[in-house]
Amino acid sequence: MKQNICRSRYRLLADFPVVHAFLTDIYTLDTLNSYLLPQFFEYAHTHPFFNYKLTHRFGLWEDNGKLAGIACYEMDIGECFLVTDREHAFLLPEMLKYAEKELSSEKNGKKALSVWVTDKETDKIELLSRNGYKKVYAEPVRIFSYKNPFRDVKLPEGFKIISLEDENDYRKINECLWKGFDHGDNPDDDIDSRIHMQSGPNFRKDLTTVIKAPNGDYACFAGMWFDDKNTYAYLEPLATVPKYRRMGLATIALTVGMKKTKALGAKYCFGGVPEFYTAIGFETICHREIWKKEW
Repeated sequence: MKQNICRSRYRLLADFPVVHAFLTDIYTLDTLNSYLLPQFFEYAHTHPFFNYKLTHRFGLWEDNGKLAGIACYEMDIGECFLVTDREHAFLLPEMLKYAEKELSSEKNGKKALSVWVTDKETDKIELLSRNGYKKVYAEPVRIFSYKNPFRDVKLPEGFKIISLEDENDYRKINECLWKGFDHGDNPDDDIDSRIHMQSGPNFRKDLTTVIKAPNGDYACFAGMWFDDKNTYAYLEPLATVPKYRRMGLATIALTVGMKKTKALGAKYCFGGVPEFYTAIGFETICHREIWKKEW
């Protein structure tokens, strides 16, 4: 069964489209590919914290030249995902050994690896447990079904809804996200990273929603991705500047993006962890877990 299996290292420029297509093809709402969604994978590749210098440590497994599995991290070594199609789940023990060698971190002479799974992936959980891993973290995975009505929140007077097709001020985006993710009042000057984050092949300016404050500042930013094959939307990122919070802006920006993707054929949208999402109608469908081992 394994005679046609070969393993190779990930080539950042050449293999990204292949992996993205693979993750799209094998996606199911049951297991979520351990939450290695194609949009999640792509967003990480354009993130300023992404360690592109070590992506050659990603492992690819092919069967007769067709991709069957991948071992990779999101941002950096020390954590990983192990994802196969249904027919090649038997590769998981081999992939785990590879990940322990190539994707683990080392500090003070001790190695450590954290593996992401969803709580529905019993085969991976059993494998990790047998190999000495312990669950150390869990967080909810939430979606909003487009069968449900959208929240109707009134835009405060003087504020304006735009998309990045209308206006795309990188410096204002940087300030909004810097403050919106609570990094402080004084944004850095890394405008190049904001430009780079719009370079993904599936990034959509028309689906990205910005709410402008009366003074012209970007008060809220909501990025939205659309998977036309699997008919879902993926929110990333969503941030509101602290002084503009509790005005309904995040709900409005998110709802605008969801309405746009519903018109494109999406049936639901992935949200985030904070209770904000449940308050506006998102439902928990499973949990993401980290299983960790040190040696």
